Amino acid sequence: MEKIGKILVISAHPDDPELSCGGSIAKWTAEGKEVIYIICTDGNKGSKDLEMNPYQLAALREREQEAAAQLLGVQRVIFLRHHDGELEVNSILKVELALLIRYIKPDLVITHDPWRPYLIHPDHRAVGIAVTDAIVAARDHLFFPAFLAIGLDAHRPKSIYYTFPEKPDIIVDITEFIEIKLRAIAQHSTQIETIPDWQERIKQMGARFGEKECLAYAEIFKQVEL
Repeated sequence: MEKIGKILVISAHPDDPELSCGGSIAKWTAEGKEVIYIICTDGNKGSKDLEMNPYQLAALREREQEAAAQLLGVQRVIFLRHHDGELEVNSILKVELALLIRYIKPDLVITHDPWRPYLIHPDHRAVGIAVTDAIVAARDHLFFPAFLAIGLDAHRPKSIYYTFPEKPDIIVDITEFIEIKLRAIAQHSTQIETIPDWQERIKQMGARFGEKECLAYAEIFKQVEL
């Protein structure tokens, strides 16, 4: 990670960055790396509260995400505000993401692994594929000629990290950062209020990921070099 200065995390929903790589993000910002989020949906369907409406939920979840990101040292959060559960791998999403990749110019992009077996949530699959396609469009200058007209030159990140892969090849030790990861996840109160044992679940997952390398807690990724 020595040559990585700017990291772009592109996730489907508020809370996805913290759940998948919150410890790594805290570690990287502590090392002086710049981290930016793009959150593709508003999360407006993620509630079991029968009194909640989608507009109220979307506003709450943005505030929760801002608070969690601030705890982890994230510099900026960009919300695309597509509706939860309705993302499609279409030209609109690809253009948005390719434009932002060219504008932000990250060294590393982190997103969902769309090829993970039995990945249930359609938004995670859609974002993983759309980000992969958008990186190609951001990299090759003949995609979207209008970008060049407004000064958005082609940009090639060094790598993609896919989260929660079946066969990881990057294991990040987050032992020193597990508590701040838990504090960041705790900001997403609309998502954890019905899961009383959520902290234990997160710790168990981190311990399982770290077991192979004899780490107390870890997060895992699949790296694709570009």
